[in-house]
Amino acid sequence: MTGVPVAETSGNPASMGPSGKNFPPAPGLYVHVPFCRGKCPYCDFYSVTGLSLLPAWRQAVEQEISLYRGTFPAFDSLYFGGGTPSLLSVPELAALMAAIHRHFSLDPAAEITLEVNPDDAALEKLREYRRLGVNRLSLGVQSFRDRDLRFLGRRHTASRAAAALTWAREAGFDRLSLDLMYGLPGRTLADWERNLAAALAFRPEHLSCYRLTVEPGTALARRRRKGRDLISDEAAREFFLFTSACLEEAGYLHYEVSNFARGEENRSRHNLKYWQRRPYLGLGPGAHSFDGRRRWWNHRSLAAYLKALDQGKLPIAGEEALTPEQERLEHLLLGFRMKDGVALESLAGAARWQENLAALTARGWLKVEGGRARPTVQGFLVADRLPLWFADSGRAALPGPGGLAKGGLSSSGNDIF
Repeated sequence: MTGVPVAETSGNPASMGPSGKNFPPAPGLYVHVPFCRGKCPYCDFYSVTGLSLLPAWRQAVEQEISLYRGTFPAFDSLYFGGGTPSLLSVPELAALMAAIHRHFSLDPAAEITLEVNPDDAALEKLREYRRLGVNRLSLGVQSFRDRDLRFLGRRHTASRAAAALTWAREAGFDRLSLDLMYGLPGRTLADWERNLAAALAFRPEHLSCYRLTVEPGTALARRRRKGRDLISDEAAREFFLFTSACLEEAGYLHYEVSNFARGEENRSRHNLKYWQRRPYLGLGPGAHSFDGRRRWWNHRSLAAYLKALDQGKLPIAGEEALTPEQERLEHLLLGFRMKDGVALESLAGAARWQENLAALTARGWLKVEGGRARPTVQGFLVADRLPLWFADSGRAALPGPGGLAKGGLSSSGNDIF
C-alpha cells in the first residue's frame, strides 16, 4: 500500500486517518462512478463514455476499499456520484455495498445517496436500490422543458423526469433531491418560474439550483467560441435572487449558495462535510479525500487508477497539507457559502476585522447573529470575495452592487470558490 501512509497507533486504528490525525466523529464516504453513456456539453467532471471497463472499475474500487480498511471510523454518509451511478445494475451496486459493509463501518442511520439519471429510472430498479439501503436519491432533472434538455444534451425527456419522480415516491423514497439549471440562452425568468413550479409539484425534500456556466475544455466552451453567449451576470443575479425568494416562500431553507432544503433535517448531510471541512474519504478515479488537515486525490484517469490498484497500490496522484493561515481562509471561503456563516472568533485574527465586518454589514452582505457572521442572500452573490476582507492583509476591494461570486452560482455541484 503506497501513497498517503496509514499511521501506526496504540489506540483504535479506526480513529486515525491516513495522516495519523484523530478524527472528529462521522466522516463521509464518496464513491465516484465515472461512466456515462454520453458526455453532457457543460460537464467537466471526470467521466468516460462506454461501459466496457465497468467490471474492472468495480473490482478496483473493492480493492481500494480493502486497502483503506481500519483507517476511518464509522461513516454516517455514503454518496454514489458520477458520472452516472444509476448505470449500475442492482447486482453491481449490491456487490459494492457488500464490500463497503465488509471492510468499513456504516452508522445504522447513515444517509446513503445515489445520483440517478431519470432515463435510467424504473420502478422495480428503484425498489431494489431502496432494499439495498439507499435512502436518498439525487435526480439530475436539470429542466422540465424538453427544449432545455435537448440544449443540455440530456438523455431524458420532461415526461421521463416526472415519471422517475413518481416512481421514486412509489419505491419508498422520502428524501429526494433535484438538480435544476438556469441561465440557458434565450430563456426568460417566466420560463424558469414554470420550471420551479413543476419541481415544487413533487414536493422534493431538497433542491440544487445552478447557473449554467462555461467550463474550459467542454463542448459548451467550444460552442461559445462560435458566438453562442450565455446570460449576463446581471441577468444571473436576477435569476438567483428570484430563485431564493420563490423557494423560501415555498418553505425551503436557502442554506448554501446553490442549495435549498425543506427543513434543517433535509440538508445534504454528505455535502455539508465538504463545506464544513469535515473528514471524508473518496474512492474511484478523480475522487478527493480529507482527514481534517491533509487532502489527497486519486488519478483523474481510469487507466492510471486501474493500473495502480492492479499493483496493490493506493491510486493517489497527489496530496497537500495547508498552512494554518490557508486553513483559516479555506474555512472562511467555505463558511461564507453557507447561511450559517462563520463564528466571529474565526475572523478575529485578521487586521481591522471589526472595521471590515462593520463595512460588510453596512453594505448588506453580512449580518451578525448568535456570535456568527452570516451572509445574506446579497452576500451569497459575492461569497468568494468576503474572506479577502479577513485575510492577513486586512481589506479587499469592494465589488460593484451587481458583482457575482465567481463560480459560486455554477453548474458544478461541488465547486469550491
